[in-house]
Amino acid sequence: MPDDRDVPAEFDLPRGIALAWGVAASPQRGPKREMSVERIVDAAVELADAEGLGAVSMAAVAKRLGFTPMSLYRYVSAKDDLLLLMMEEGTGVPSHAWREADGWRERLLMLYRELVAVYARHPWLLQIPVTGSPATPNNSEWVEAGLTALDETPLLAEEKLAVWLIVTGLSRWNGIVLTGYGDAARRSGRTAAEVAADEQALYEALVTPEAYPRLHAAAEAGVFASPYDPFVFGIERALDGVEAYMASLDRGEPHRLADEVEVLEDADVADDKKYRQATKAAADAEKAVLQAEKVLRQARKAQAQALKEARARKRD
Repeated sequence: MPDDRDVPAEFDLPRGIALAWGVAASPQRGPKREMSVERIVDAAVELADAEGLGAVSMAAVAKRLGFTPMSLYRYVSAKDDLLLLMMEEGTGVPSHAWREADGWRERLLMLYRELVAVYARHPWLLQIPVTGSPATPNNSEWVEAGLTALDETPLLAEEKLAVWLIVTGLSRWNGIVLTGYGDAARRSGRTAAEVAADEQALYEALVTPEAYPRLHAAAEAGVFASPYDPFVFGIERALDGVEAYMASLDRGEPHRLADEVEVLEDADVADDKKYRQATKAAADAEKAVLQAEKVLRQARKAQAQALKEARARKRD
């Protein structure tokens, strides 16, 4: 963790953030020689790697270290702080390899691949809720790398951060799917390719051309068992869009930032009676549409089955 540094008095840092930056006060009592925040975090990460995030508790970590839970609380006072420090340790920092890549696009692609690899090593990271951008040293290193990769571009600061959010968001989604398939493969004793083949077979068996013509055609084309990586396609096309946007700026077109985050409900009128009634009516209508679509799918399925049986009778 970073060396101690001076923090302005007006900052009231949360305990976890202070621990991450190395500016938290050390406990006055406790097994100082044998215990440290670093040892606690290392033990928690080892436990999560071996048994998953659900196995991590203050009691379990204390047992792994050979101390009582109360001893841990002198160093890490809450489980949320422990999770933050675990995330900091598990995420690590980007390598220096991305700096050698040619151009902003290749640099971002390399950082994307490194993030996916982080999730593959520590899949439990994906189970920690995203409640904001953690102002911790390692997370700051990743953001700094992403923004540095875009140094020579015409993007505004807000746009550079938005591009970095695209990279991190797609890497996280890739990690979620990869770890999910990996878990399914381990539980069943099969390879990830075999799990995908089973998924392909299910779609072929259950999805009819009458009810789901496009999905059926995709299944027939073998997309669910294809070795083609859709996530690489996704990040490449996203960066295509960023590149096209940069080209428009080079042609003198204006930056196109959204003025504000769009919200689905206006807080100023949320308590208005007519507004609540209209909102409920819209929700009821959406529910009715979903129910009607379900009935339609069932009817189409019955129609397809009846057609199959009719053809069989005709052949007989």
